[in-house]
Parts: sequence; structure tokens; C-alpha cells
Amino acid sequence: MPAIKPTRTKAATNTSAKNGPNQGPKPAASKSAASRSTASKPKAPKSTSKMKRQFPDDSLPRPAKRLKPISPTAPPLNTPPSTKLRIYVVGDGESGELGLGPHPIAGKKPTSVKRPRLNPLLPAATVGVVQIAAGGMHCVALTDDQQILTWGVNDDGALGRDTTWQAPVRDVDGGADEGDSEDEGDLSPKESTPIAIPRESFGALSGLFVQVVAADSASFALTSDGLVYGWGTFRSSDGILGFTTANALEANKTNNLKKRFQRTPTQIPFLTNIVSLAAGNNHVLALDTRGSVFAWGIAEQHQLARHVVARHRTAALTPSRVANLPPAKLIAAGAYHSFAVAEDGAVYAWGANGFGQTGVPSGAGESDAIIPTPTIVEALRGHTIRSIAGGEHHSLAATQGQVLIWGRCDDNQAGLDLSALPPSSLIFDSRSRPRILAPTIIPDLSFIYKVSAGIDNSFAITSHGTAYAWGFGANYRHALGTEENVAVPTLVRGEAKPRGERDIFTVAECGGQFSVLAGPGGVAGERPIMSYDGKVLAGPAGMEKYKLLLASRQELGQ
Repeated sequence: MPAIKPTRTKAATNTSAKNGPNQGPKPAASKSAASRSTASKPKAPKSTSKMKRQFPDDSLPRPAKRLKPISPTAPPLNTPPSTKLRIYVVGDGESGELGLGPHPIAGKKPTSVKRPRLNPLLPAATVGVVQIAAGGMHCVALTDDQQILTWGVNDDGALGRDTTWQAPVRDVDGGADEGDSEDEGDLSPKESTPIAIPRESFGALSGLFVQVVAADSASFALTSDGLVYGWGTFRSSDGILGFTTANALEANKTNNLKKRFQRTPTQIPFLTNIVSLAAGNNHVLALDTRGSVFAWGIAEQHQLARHVVARHRTAALTPSRVANLPPAKLIAAGAYHSFAVAEDGAVYAWGANGFGQTGVPSGAGESDAIIPTPTIVEALRGHTIRSIAGGEHHSLAATQGQVLIWGRCDDNQAGLDLSALPPSSLIFDSRSRPRILAPTIIPDLSFIYKVSAGIDNSFAITSHGTAYAWGFGANYRHALGTEENVAVPTLVRGEAKPRGERDIFTVAECGGQFSVLAGPGGVAGERPIMSYDGKVLAGPAGMEKYKLLLASRQELGQ
């Protein structure tokens, strides 16, 4: 993606001009009631002075006896994360995506960060972020006290709260301070500062929040009792479609465009017993306790695994179960494609496939190629997938310590020396240049337990708490301190920190032109801290548990 300056009216994860014609979607225009006991007519009070309570009018019935609430016997479906994280931001923040506020802090500008910078507005001890997600031009975070914080661009309601702000009038004739920055002065404090969505916006919640995810212009939250809430809007290649089917239809009928935006949280219908969410650019996946996968949003690239005719496209805004898919245990979404890992370990993919990003060879390299229904990725058979992620035209997965990558590879997305690969693993363009890669292991990467993907860049997180990055570098999005593309996985280093401290990264989230890394913090020389399932193994007991885990895997030859 070329290093173009982001605007408030474009989707941050649009297909770039370099993709050529017909290689992806057109750019988006912007970016039960409980039963109650019934009081029966009371008996006449006894004539005694020892009566405990007198009623002023014996003709009136006494109040119904208050019932003690019955504690649920079944455990919640989902448990909130509890590890408080340090939040590091990097890349472009000209629209408040980095959450550093509107003004410089300690002399550092909030609009451009070359290496991961600890966000001083999100201290782990007091704010306590436990999970975070990055969308196209916004972020959403969950805290340990059940607040949902949002920041970034709110033009389409992605922040789920009111950000109305009147910018101060500038005196163009008067002298401005030399230190004033035009872009910083334009930052809204209500968008560039992490602020909680009012609790009352969610109505009567019956559970706790356990997960948040972000699409290009929408955000979603999962609760412990398996319900899903969301806000924002979905964009098709023709512009804003809407957020729910009902609202989109009403907008079309009344020509009230405001109905296309959901600016406060609303419960997503027809979703119950959900245990996990995943979001692409403009579509969402949900996994329930039975292993069923539900999808909704934009269906233009068959990322919902169902055909939606144009005149009924608003129907795609209602969640529907993905057919022809066995029970799944893991889901993931790329920009315009989707993944599900079945209980038996098989990986299924569907959606856009012009660059082989699904891992299915059918149609790879052809204009507008799609995989319309869930299809097994044969190249991933035999691999135990722990984490999987999709970018715009490439994808990657973490196995038991290793990384596999596939899809577009002509802009350093692969993290490989392509010249060392056999031609059979590549598809070449008309000039005999490698352009598409079949699933291939990245050498020299080990102890990887989690991966994430941006438009054309990637991150791999190790069980030691370190992060590696590579790919397209415009706006410093790969967190490596340069805007140059980086061909191979390179260790991510944060900004300078006090002696004896070190950055521990257990999370990497990719936005449009920025990234967010997070971790619990640590002491220099302390390692490892992470198990293959992503659980923090802190302290001596955790270290011993980790050693036993490694030993058991080595015995199994894993």
C-alpha cells in the first residue's frame, strides 16, 4: 500500500493502487421477563400488641414477599481476561488512532511514532486494559473493571459514544506559537483520548464483557453469557450499507441516511451462546458453544460463505450460520476472507482469493477469484494451528512454535527470501516475478504462539514475550523504526526505557496505518513468560510449568 496520508473520508484498509485492476473490492467511500410471586389477599391481623408490623389500611393487600435472588448454578460461558496490559502504540496517529490525546506529552508528538511507545494515558496499574483490538482507524479496549474504552475516528459511529467537539477558531493573521502543530491542533480530544462508553448505553447487561473486536468502521463486544453487542456501520464497494438489516431498510425507505449508522451499542440479534468473535474489514464471524460459525456484514467477496443478491444485500447484515462447515474451535478473518479451524484440526477457508490468501490454490492469480463456500486448506493438513490471521491479500498461522505464511508476496509480505524457494511453491506475474506464495514455513522463527496481520505487514509473538515484524513499512506501521519495507522477520524494540526494565509483548494488533502492541511488563532478563495457549506464566511456579510444557513437547517431537 502506498504511503498516502490518511483522510477522514477513506477506509484505512482500502485496496491500494498497487493492487492493479480487478484484484480486490473497490475502495470504500470512507472509511424474558422473570416470573414474580403474586401477593394473595392477607388475613385480618390478630388482635395482639405483639404483632410485628401494622398496616395503615387493612383493606389493602400486603406487599409481596421479596424473593432472594437465586445464584446461577451453571458457570458462565466465557471468562473475562484478567492480566493488566501495558499498551504500546506505533505508526500514524493523525486522526487520533494512537490514543495519545490531542497534545504532545513530554515533548513527544501524538501523531507519528516510529517505535512502540508506551501510552501514558493507559497505565496498567490504574486503567488496567486486559484486551485490545484495532480497526481501520480506531481502537477499542476492555479494562479489568469492565469499561470499554474507544478512541480514533468516529465519523461512522465506530467509537460508540458522543464525540461532539467544537474546534477552536484559529487566528490566521495572528502569530501562532512556533511549537504549534497544525495536525495536532486539529485533533479532537474526544476522539484522540481513550474514553469509556457510558455503561447505560448497553442497557441491562446480564453478563460481563470478555472480548472486543474491531472492523473498519464498527466495533463489537462479547459477554460472559454469550451475547454480542455492536456499533458503527458496514461499508460496501458502493458506500455505506448500514449496521442492521432493519435500520438499513428503514434508511432506504425514508431516505434518512442517519439510520445507516449505529452510534451507540445495540445487541446483535439471533446470536446466543457465543464464545468467540473475529472481524474483517467489513464482516464479522461468531463461534458458538456447538462449534457453529455465524457471519454477517458485507458479502461481496463471499466472505460470509453465502450468496447474497444485490437487491437483497441488506439481508447480509443479519447473522446467519455458515453452512457446509463441521464444528469449529477457532475462527479468524482477513480483510475479505475467513477461516475456521475444525475440531479435528482441519482448516477451512472462504472468501476473496485473487492472491491465494485463503490458502486454497483454486483461482489464485485470477481476477476476482473467490472461494464461495468453506473449503479445506489441504496445504495445512498435519499442522496443529494455534493462531491464524489474515491481512488484505496474505495470511499466516502459528503452529506449535512455527509460522506458516501464504498469499501475496510481491511487497515483502512473506518474510522469506523468495529466491531460495522452489518455483513450485510460487505463482509468477507476467514479468516472471514471484507474486503469490503457497503455505510455507518461515525459517528462523521459533517459539511462536500468536500471529497477526495488517494490510501488507505481519507480527509474530514468541512465548518469550518478544515480537517479530516484517512487510510494508509506510507510516512505521511495522514498528521497526523505518518506513522502508522489511523482507524478513525482525525483532521489535520499543522506545528507550528505565534501566532494568524490558518490553514484554504478548499481543499485536494491526490497524490501517498503525499498530498496537501490549504486554504485562517485565524485568530485563526475565524469560520465558508465555505458554502455547497464550496464558501468562508468571513467577517461579509459572517458569517451572513452562519448562515441563516444553519438555513434554520435545518428547513428542513437537
